[in-house]
Amino acid sequence: MKTLTLCTAFLILNMTAEAQTKTAFTGQYPYTKKSDQSDDYFGTKVNDPYRWLEDDRSEETKDWVGAENRVTNGYIAQIPFREAIKKRLTELWNYPKFGIPFREGEYMYFYINEGLQNQSLLYRQKPKGGFDVFLDPNKFSKDGTTSLQGIDFTKDGSLAAYQISEGGSDWRKVIVIDTKTGNKVDDTLRDVKFSGLSWLHNDGFYYSSYDKPKGSALSEKTQVHKLYYHKLGTPQSEDKLIFGGDATPRRYIGGSVTEDENYLVITASNATYGNELYIQDLNKRNAPIVPVVTGFDYEQNVVYAQDGMLYIETNQGAPNRKLVVTDARTPTKEHWKDLIPETEFPLTISTCGQKFFAQYIANAVSVVYQYGLDGIKEKTIQLPGLGTAGGFSGKMDETDVYYSYTSYTAPSTIYRYNMKTGVTMVYRSSDVKFNQGDYESRQVFYTSKDGTKIPMILTYKRGMILNGKNPLMLYGYGGFNISLTPSFSISNLVFMENGGIYAVANLRGGGEYGDKWHDAGIKMKKQNVFDDFIGAAEYLIKEKYTSKDYLAISGGSNGGLLIGACMTQRPDLFKVCFPAVGVLDMLRYNKFTAGAGWAYDYGTAEDSKEMFDYLYKYSPVHNVKKQCYPATLITTGDHDDRVVPAHSFKFAASLQDGQACKNPVMISIETKAGHGAGKPTDMLISEQADKWAFLFWNMGLEYRR
Repeated sequence: MKTLTLCTAFLILNMTAEAQTKTAFTGQYPYTKKSDQSDDYFGTKVNDPYRWLEDDRSEETKDWVGAENRVTNGYIAQIPFREAIKKRLTELWNYPKFGIPFREGEYMYFYINEGLQNQSLLYRQKPKGGFDVFLDPNKFSKDGTTSLQGIDFTKDGSLAAYQISEGGSDWRKVIVIDTKTGNKVDDTLRDVKFSGLSWLHNDGFYYSSYDKPKGSALSEKTQVHKLYYHKLGTPQSEDKLIFGGDATPRRYIGGSVTEDENYLVITASNATYGNELYIQDLNKRNAPIVPVVTGFDYEQNVVYAQDGMLYIETNQGAPNRKLVVTDARTPTKEHWKDLIPETEFPLTISTCGQKFFAQYIANAVSVVYQYGLDGIKEKTIQLPGLGTAGGFSGKMDETDVYYSYTSYTAPSTIYRYNMKTGVTMVYRSSDVKFNQGDYESRQVFYTSKDGTKIPMILTYKRGMILNGKNPLMLYGYGGFNISLTPSFSISNLVFMENGGIYAVANLRGGGEYGDKWHDAGIKMKKQNVFDDFIGAAEYLIKEKYTSKDYLAISGGSNGGLLIGACMTQRPDLFKVCFPAVGVLDMLRYNKFTAGAGWAYDYGTAEDSKEMFDYLYKYSPVHNVKKQCYPATLITTGDHDDRVVPAHSFKFAASLQDGQACKNPVMISIETKAGHGAGKPTDMLISEQADKWAFLFWNMGLEYRR
């Protein structure tokens, strides 16, 4: 028996025959009809018996959702300690949470949630003055499901435009107000999607959206993004099309005005990777939109502009990214000059006070340096530990910059950093009621199937015994160049204080080691991601952190695909599975909302027979067989218009039909919820209580504080 530190005893009950009987699902799943729907892909007939569940507007689908929820809610309600877990989550969740402050006009703005408020409030404060509530999203709706999803101010701070999401949908409304009085000063814009808002002087702003689908707004394909300019005081129907549409059809388009208000910067792409870059001189009437980079082979964006110079972050010739500078009059690549070169770690640039902050991910933790506009490194930011730093952005005339720091054992703390002296001070600290010293994190490197070394961070309570009987939650994502870096979670704390281990594997497909790491987990290399995750599970069992009887896996969105693929490939390896809002039908994901834009990572079944065969081989919906699957709780939201809930519906129906043992296969469909953003606090707490109750119950363990 191995230990990491001094031994501490936790109540762990072995999975006895009695426990197996107690946790078994002995009821009946709702009836799910099968149709004779099939499709032909390159001569291969593929049955799709649950295609009818894709219709989110039908009464039949609505009835099925209600029936599934009743079964799931009934199963979870009979877990005797579910309410105790919810109570503990509520106790720990109830502490003030602060956002990074930002200056607009004469005010400092910042978000605060006093503890259990469904939505955080936006406050503002004058220099050396008191602060008051500027916007309270809790008043947007009675049940807290309408959320604030971004706000943008004019340069002088006198006007603001903010976006709201209803029920978690990606479709937004835009409301414009006078910041002095709080009064609305314009008509509400509607049907705005995947958009920032960027003001030009005080006259109007740029935004992006799609034409509203003629069918279901929550599932119909959205293909052609458009950049508009809205002039205050005019109807939305008269907004000017700036870029996109029939002339330049692109799936994703963004427009932003540089802080000096001299240039409009346009990014345009057809996938989640690779973009074109354009600029327009705003000082010249009817100035042309000038291409800086065309084609979708690389990523680039203007991060700063001053004195006619453009500073561009790019990965052209630099898979880990670099910063270049060029004259706006000659902006194309042949005129670029390297300013901050590429290093061995992925780079992200932010700006404040005419300084660049180079934020690197070094083996999944943050390292930050301060540079001048001349590209000379000036300072190293001394972070509190091995964790994740964020922020480091502000206006060009600032002297201080604010940033946040968190880790798996440290709640988020806000710091103020003086760019001249290099002095850092705590601005807002957390008040979570737990002893941070009772917990520790450890980074390990394990070997995947093809010999690649994969990093993983484990967090647990000190004194944890390595005897193979620890409940362990393994989390992963592995896609879209997204990096999983350390962050604190109240929910995970509840798990760990009961002897749980929380493990995060930094899989290929993510961005932890730059573009090469990402590209090693896409299209016909996607199996690498699943092998990396399965390798993590096997390592954890081999090293006796846990065993098959105590191993749970969890992931959301692309991570939901990860869980679905791994549990269908290796159902013998896991005890409990949590695929959340997952991409689970890999033959049809590109048929819904913005799914076609994910083809850089996935490829599509229409690309070629070789690509179809590859997708068909791992697509979770299409690889359910008649066998015993782990206890599974699928989660989704009925307003998820990013990864439509039909993915989860079809996977749940397939699993329930294929399940050959008494392990429960449940689906929980949250109403008035989308892909995750903006969920009210009470909904989040209930979801997490269900999750941990389901886990402990199906591992044959008891929850005790």
